[in-house]
Amino acid sequence: MGDSDDQPEATERILEAFDTFNALNITDRLSDHIHFEKRRLQGTENLYGLLHAIKNRLQIRFTYQKYWEEELSQRVAEPYALKEFQNRWYVLANDLKDNKVKSFALDRLTNLDITRRKFQSSNYFNVNEHFKYCFGIISPNGKQPQEIVLSFDPHEGKYIKSLPLHESQVVIEDTQEEVLIKLNLVVTHDFLMEILSHGEYVKVIKPVSLVGDIKNAYVKALSQY
Repeated sequence: MGDSDDQPEATERILEAFDTFNALNITDRLSDHIHFEKRRLQGTENLYGLLHAIKNRLQIRFTYQKYWEEELSQRVAEPYALKEFQNRWYVLANDLKDNKVKSFALDRLTNLDITRRKFQSSNYFNVNEHFKYCFGIISPNGKQPQEIVLSFDPHEGKYIKSLPLHESQVVIEDTQEEVLIKLNLVVTHDFLMEILSHGEYVKVIKPVSLVGDIKNAYVKALSQY
């Protein structure tokens, strides 16, 4: 996992979480001044236990249910790291069933058992390197990153500049007509959904394959109306 001193962004997020915790503690007294979302994250009760297993390289057992399947499955895995994406937490672990690193959503994970069986440090997994060219939780699966150019209208562009889509984001043009950004990413379903979420305020300039994916998504969406 590495020391937090080597990962300033981790330290910043810890401080952010601490600030949020303090705010939550005074919510009852300041409920008229602080408005939190009503939805609550599920599965966070296992965060501490998973961190313990990751730090000490201990195998875990758990019951898992995929979002698109009703059937439960029993898993034995080597936990490597935790990852947050769009208000959900995931544990990245080597599934010993097929020795593949997978993302398991904590809200679909139950009956967590932290075993005493250690796994070798030679299997160390670097989450930052693994997702360096990815947006979201979907692994690159051997795909190579591509140069992506997106055009946003000036208003939407202000939000994109203040909260970049990815660490590789570079603003290559900023005018009264558009904000043009460049990214270096593997195109995944998560990234496709992010582009679609900006609707008519974004246009894909390149690559051509991504332009086609966006067009197909809009055609399918319109066919439902």
